[in-house]
Amino acid sequence: MALNNNEKTISLIPEPLKKGDKVAVICLSSGVIGEPYCAHEKELGLRCLRRFGLEPVFTEHALMGADYIMAHPEARAADLKAAFLDDSVKGIITSIGGFETFRTFPYLMEDEEFINAVRQHPKFFLGFSDTTNNHFMLRRLGLQTFYGQAFMCDLAELSGDMLPYSKAQFESCFAPYQGRKITSSDVWYEERTDFSAAAVGTMPVSHREERGFELLQGSAVFEGELLAGEFEKCPQLDADLGMQSELTRRYSIFPTADEWRGKILFAETSEVTPPPEMLREYLAALEREGVFEGLNGIIVGKPLNERYYDEYKAVWCDAVGNRSIPIVYNVNFGHAAPRAILPYGAVARVDADMQEMTLLR
Repeated sequence: MALNNNEKTISLIPEPLKKGDKVAVICLSSGVIGEPYCAHEKELGLRCLRRFGLEPVFTEHALMGADYIMAHPEARAADLKAAFLDDSVKGIITSIGGFETFRTFPYLMEDEEFINAVRQHPKFFLGFSDTTNNHFMLRRLGLQTFYGQAFMCDLAELSGDMLPYSKAQFESCFAPYQGRKITSSDVWYEERTDFSAAAVGTMPVSHREERGFELLQGSAVFEGELLAGEFEKCPQLDADLGMQSELTRRYSIFPTADEWRGKILFAETSEVTPPPEMLREYLAALEREGVFEGLNGIIVGKPLNERYYDEYKAVWCDAVGNRSIPIVYNVNFGHAAPRAILPYGAVARVDADMQEMTLLR
């Protein structure tokens, strides 16, 4: 798809959610929500959305199962297109992440009807992890999207209700985000090891937050437009990924070096919790792409289970190199629960001394 300059910035701002809205739950990566062993999570998520006053529906292929979803990227793409074409659908929520949403790109970025649907029917879009690539794709088409939560990981919380911090963040999506403050959660949670029906009604293991937002270098206060996600799922950053990298470059999914100027990079590591040396490789790839050259600052998500907590800190400082770029660490977004919701393209003011980030506009 040919791009012009005005397609490189966000110009389409979706309406906040409101009670009575129909929201589509979609599988763009993994299709496990369609497996029988996830039936209890599906029901918990539906009940949660209904308690918010929303009308949840699953897209046509979302419940076809993991094998079907993996084998049919065209079906996943068709579901996203249908959701944007349906005027009755006001929001789209991803079921969970995964590993290869990039295979939907040719079916979407070469489809003028889909591109026009996004532009003519902008909708609230929420997800994280592998969904980073969908966020970048929709940003390329001009749509503001929201990074931070997913149906299975947050709305279908096995305790029977969303974790309090995450719930407050989701509730904030029912109003314009301007002026919203994101602060450090008082507690953090370990990843569950039991997702079976037997775990329904139990709380995940929790810990008191002892560190809060940590300033690793640079000024404690900085502003910029939010951009990024889980960079492990950005195939352009690894030349050995073959078709993934080729498709990402073909459709200009990953932002150019110029597009990173003046931005706040928000970045997090996945549930895989890569070893520190692998993190170093990812950050070296970001540097090769020119990401660090003109940044206004960086915020880094809390590592899952706080694994490699101190080691990751050291890698970030070493890899960025330029000591004038502020880095704030241990922010509540990404794979570690609880999760904040970050709007792509929002101008944020980060104040590490005050332990808060304010979404300005």
